[in-house]
Amino acid sequence: MSASPRASHGILSLTIKSKEELYRAFMPFIKNGGLFVATPRNYQMGEEVFMLLDLMDETDKIPVTGKVIWVTPRGAQGGKQAGIGIQLSSDDNTVVNKIETYLAGALGSGRLTHSM
Repeated sequence: MSASPRASHGILSLTIKSKEELYRAFMPFIKNGGLFVATPRNYQMGEEVFMLLDLMDETDKIPVTGKVIWVTPRGAQGGKQAGIGIQLSSDDNTVVNKIETYLAGALGSGRLTHSM
């Protein structure tokens, strides 16, 4: 999984190539769903973000909007990767449905994720 913010526009790009990466990034416990995006850039809680999601077998990048609801700072305890959790907009329910389809049977498995 890789993220590369462009400071001029605040646009994030997230590429997820495997179900394991998707599992670790998805935040199903967040209303409307959420995604963890590894990034060294500092974001504020509540900040609105726009992201282009390159999701596994999808042919096109998926535009996603949301707000920052989780921040893991650089140097966090337990070796957690620095980044942000984005609560997806209620307009992005198609994205959440695609993610849940990819992760069918894996959600609730108790494996470690980037956020919990």
